[in-house]
Amino acid sequence: MTSDSQPILVGAAQTVQRWNGDGVPDDPLGLMTRAARTALADAGSARLAASIDRVAVVNVLTWSYADAPGALSARLGLAPRERIYTSIGGNTPQYLVNRAAEALAAGRCRAVLLAGAETGDALAKARKIDRRFDEWPKRAEPAAVEGDQRQGVSETEMDYELFLPSAMYPLIETAIRSRAGRSPREHQEFLGKLFAGFAAVAAKNPAAWFRDAHSAERIATPTPDNRYVGYPYTKLMNSIIAVDQAAAVVMTTEAHARELGIDPNRWVYPMGGADQNDVWHVTERPDLSRSPAIRAAACRAFDQAGCRIEDITDFDLYSCFPAAVEIALDELDLSADDSRPLTVTGGLPYFGGPGNNYSLHAIATAVDRVRANRGARVFVSALGWYCTKHAIGVYGGQRGVKPWTQEPDRARKAEQTAIDRTALPPPLARAEGSARIEAFVIRHGRDGSATDATVLARLENGARALARFDAPGADLEALENEELVGRSGTLRHDPKAGLNLFRF
Repeated sequence: MTSDSQPILVGAAQTVQRWNGDGVPDDPLGLMTRAARTALADAGSARLAASIDRVAVVNVLTWSYADAPGALSARLGLAPRERIYTSIGGNTPQYLVNRAAEALAAGRCRAVLLAGAETGDALAKARKIDRRFDEWPKRAEPAAVEGDQRQGVSETEMDYELFLPSAMYPLIETAIRSRAGRSPREHQEFLGKLFAGFAAVAAKNPAAWFRDAHSAERIATPTPDNRYVGYPYTKLMNSIIAVDQAAAVVMTTEAHARELGIDPNRWVYPMGGADQNDVWHVTERPDLSRSPAIRAAACRAFDQAGCRIEDITDFDLYSCFPAAVEIALDELDLSADDSRPLTVTGGLPYFGGPGNNYSLHAIATAVDRVRANRGARVFVSALGWYCTKHAIGVYGGQRGVKPWTQEPDRARKAEQTAIDRTALPPPLARAEGSARIEAFVIRHGRDGSATDATVLARLENGARALARFDAPGADLEALENEELVGRSGTLRHDPKAGLNLFRF
């Protein structure tokens, strides 16, 4: 890669829509068109659009289109050679930046547009008033999807209703709490303090969906309007998808930016980036509280960028739930009390969690940070499914020390093989005997009361099993004041329900 083929970000934009029930709001495609048009203008060159030869759109959860990148290109008057629509995963915005940087460095592209949007709030409001948006494009299944399309849960995990992130992440959280050695009360206070820092950033961010600087006590305390969803998470610890937000970034090379007359002060460098997966199914990971994939990807990204974690000025740690932040902190050897911001946006529960596209907002914000301070170094972590798929990016005002090539892919594949080999056998479908709890989640209904619980338990022979907690809701609420991880009980299989049951 020559110096002129160095990839850079030259345009970035974010758009927020707050529909009040009047008229017709933009659908996701319309919202991302607005963001993309603004990102193109942000670069400051009227000729940039004509050189866009790759358009990539992050998977949209709230609506579906046959060819979202093609439709976006048509609305913007673009004629790209490549149109990419991603598979599901919050890792995909950073993944797309990494792939675009490689393509630009190799001369396969001149300029790339990345965009995404969700309209969860407008659709939620429309359902409440029985409103249909007939003016929107008809829903259609995507004709082509790029990326890993495996489901995030196994059949066994699905049997125990762990598909929703609001159930799986609390399960992971209890394993983290146990390893940290905190009591339930101490850990709840820790989570409140951790996420109060995120809420404080969102309160100052004009692009944030919620601008409330919630206190640590408010976030941590279950109340009628801040109920537990999946214990130990209150509502204010959950990512919120009911938002209307869009983001877009434009990338090109130094050489092409000079040709177009783009001001170098607007250039932001993807100094380093890497991708890695953890063991795919959560219940097959040797330790639910760790992520060797984050550690491996971060090391490669830092190596390419030529900097250390001490050189980072700002972080945006993926924050769909506290567990994602805590695991990243551990793998990066960071303290929750680090003086540097852990988010540049405010995080998914407060800035907003627009489906798979959140991290594109973080990247767009990183662009603003670096433009305002050329010495800034912004670290972005993005993840998909249940701390499963990871993508890392380091952004700054200068080039990284190593070029963007496919060469690091060899290291990624070797590390992936090593991670995959640590997978434990799947949990037993039929389990009987004494077992010790490794992790658990207690689900709550909309009235705040506990409804049921799922435990991950280890039998005396070392095998794992998932099980429903064999106890009524009132007993479950009492158990929330105790540490259940490490306690032993008995597993039995209920052939009628087709599930394992656990009781003390």
